[in-house]
Amino acid sequence: MIRFSKTEIQTLLLPLFSLVVILIPIFWLNPNTMSYFGLGLLLNLAVPMILATLAQMCVITVNDLDLSIGAFVSLAACIVVTLFPDNFWLGIGALMLCIAVYAAIGALIEYFNLPSIVVTLGLSFVWGGWALILRPTPGGVTPQWLQDAMEVMIPFVPTPIVYSVLIAFFAHWFLMRSAVGVRLRGAGGNPKAILRSGGSVIQSKAVMYALAGVLGILSAMTLVGLTTSADANIAQRYTLISIAAVILGGGSFMGGRISPIGGVLGALTLSVASSFLAFLSIAPKWQIGLQGAILIIVLSLRALLSRQGAKNA
Repeated sequence: MIRFSKTEIQTLLLPLFSLVVILIPIFWLNPNTMSYFGLGLLLNLAVPMILATLAQMCVITVNDLDLSIGAFVSLAACIVVTLFPDNFWLGIGALMLCIAVYAAIGALIEYFNLPSIVVTLGLSFVWGGWALILRPTPGGVTPQWLQDAMEVMIPFVPTPIVYSVLIAFFAHWFLMRSAVGVRLRGAGGNPKAILRSGGSVIQSKAVMYALAGVLGILSAMTLVGLTTSADANIAQRYTLISIAAVILGGGSFMGGRISPIGGVLGALTLSVASSFLAFLSIAPKWQIGLQGAILIIVLSLRALLSRQGAKNA
């Protein structure tokens, strides 16, 4: 059984409150969304976003920032719909190569003390270029087993909610409770302690970047299972959304301070906000601005609460 400290509970309050605030007007305007099928439709695309958020969280944990995760998810999606149908093992090899490149980038950033923002921004063009070579136009064939996995009908509770809860608690256990996760987080929170104990910060960063790659691939596979096609831009928006979700969920750019469950709640909040704006028939060109306004309000509230908490302490 996982126990939560008082600090962890306090960290979760704001993302949970934000999610509730978004859900209340949706339920009021359309009570049907409270049903099994309504919630499933509302959260239909939440799982890929959650996995992309956790991928970004792995990088933020070691005090870096990944501006390529959206392009990487798009590339992985293109690999799945292009290579998996005809040559499954070639597709697996391509994905493993992508993970290896991710790990190598993390090691190089630490070894040469490079700015992660600049490096990953450049990497995003590499991922995007490869994705365009694979799929210059939208399309592809989604493996049936992927579609089946995302279309599973779990009794009583909508499938996206079940998947989200399982992902959140597993990520929390691994990063916050397991010995391996605590050691990996040390590369961001206290790298000197890692060195004194005989560990390697370079190795820890490489592992965290590799984990980001694995989660990015899982995000792509779930996205493809839902959309049944892919293109080079299918997940470009995940880059900024994943950063926002991590911060909304209680994460910090410095010190290895993260909250996996908070990040999942943050991703759910932003996913529901997007569905809510579409439900209101707001034009797509206005939706982006309104999503940004919602995010600014929530993050400003978090900053005020954090400052108030520091004064009280």
